Amino acid sequence: MTNQTNETPTTPTRFALPSRILHWLMAPMVIAQLLIGVIMIASLTYHPLLLAIHRPLGIVILVFAAVRLANRLTHRLPPFLATMGRAERRIATWSEYLLYALLLAQPLIGWAMLSAARFPVILAGPLQLPGIAPHDVDVYGALRRAHDVGALLLFLTFTAHVCAVLFHTLGLRDRLLDRMALWPTTPGGPQQRDEAQA
Repeated sequence: MTNQTNETPTTPTRFALPSRILHWLMAPMVIAQLLIGVIMIASLTYHPLLLAIHRPLGIVILVFAAVRLANRLTHRLPPFLATMGRAERRIATWSEYLLYALLLAQPLIGWAMLSAARFPVILAGPLQLPGIAPHDVDVYGALRRAHDVGALLLFLTFTAHVCAVLFHTLGLRDRLLDRMALWPTTPGGPQQRDEAQA
């Protein structure tokens, strides 16, 4: 992956338009998936319904994560803000890598876990995914633990990301959010020039 660099006259001040669209499409899916996961544990009444949503939604997130990664590798990033120190820039970069890894790994682990238990991953009606792991109780147990750990890591990483954005937006007021905005930004913020490169 290409790291964010110092600004030049041709450096975009906002993320490319496809990046911004994918970001705002994926964010509610990830939030919904995390909430569904928590509610499934606490609610037996709605467990079958939530599980029926959780499984295909995980596959949709996997597809979007793969598309986002491909988009990330083919578009130039805006530079870091001056308000971000060296340590914060490193944390932001590595947390991004971790988030991509989790968004790709979690659905795959869940898919393999269900395959090991011979539970189908039903997408819609008769359409279901093939198994990707051998039917084995021990494999299922190991994957179940890995899925639980991955869910916790994803929750913590996602929460840290949201907190960092809120800190910059409400605390530092450095207009960090403008870089990912789909809406028009006020004068002085990132310009639209990068959209032509999208």
